[in-house]
Amino acid sequence: MAAIDFFIETLSAQKVDIAGSGLGFYGSSFGTSVAVGEYQDTTYITDTNGVVEGPTVRNVKWSHANSGEVTGSGDLGLLYIPNYQATLNVRFTHSSAVKCQNVEARIYDRNDINVGASGVLTKVAEIIHPSTSQAVAGSGDSAWITPIGSSVTVSMADSPGESGEYAENGTGSTRTDDRHDWFLAISANPTSIGSKTAYALMVALEYL
Repeated sequence: MAAIDFFIETLSAQKVDIAGSGLGFYGSSFGTSVAVGEYQDTTYITDTNGVVEGPTVRNVKWSHANSGEVTGSGDLGLLYIPNYQATLNVRFTHSSAVKCQNVEARIYDRNDINVGASGVLTKVAEIIHPSTSQAVAGSGDSAWITPIGSSVTVSMADSPGESGEYAENGTGSTRTDDRHDWFLAISANPTSIGSKTAYALMVALEYL
């Protein structure tokens, strides 16, 4: 059986499955607003309406087209952010070893996967950096992408294997495994006032 699950790593280095929950982007603390035109300072696990406080997530805040402010590490080029400091770990599992291809992430309005989120601009970058060292460059996205429904999507690595160890430069891996892991940095910028609930992420792939 095939499944896609979403995990985060808390500030205490605990890996948490966010099934039944979601991510919320806030100002300086849970429940505080992000100013229009600015990016979040904190990220939390929360409910679908963003009102139930869960664990604090490792935050990556857009700071430049090619870098982000990472919790506890300051401003880093996207290529220097290790997997464990990414916002989200996307995990595909299968009962037998398979290859994955044509992997993509979309940000949409929680209703139609072809329509972009309402009232919020999202920056996403795939992180491919299995090393924990920030002194060496990874091979993921060197610039943020702004996904909008089906018009702009985030292409992700072929067959990265467990913990993303075989993601290489994002293309060409034919690794067969019963688990494949991808890592995404995500940063949100409201374009109008008010809570943003017409907002979701979808990941789709082919496996064989």
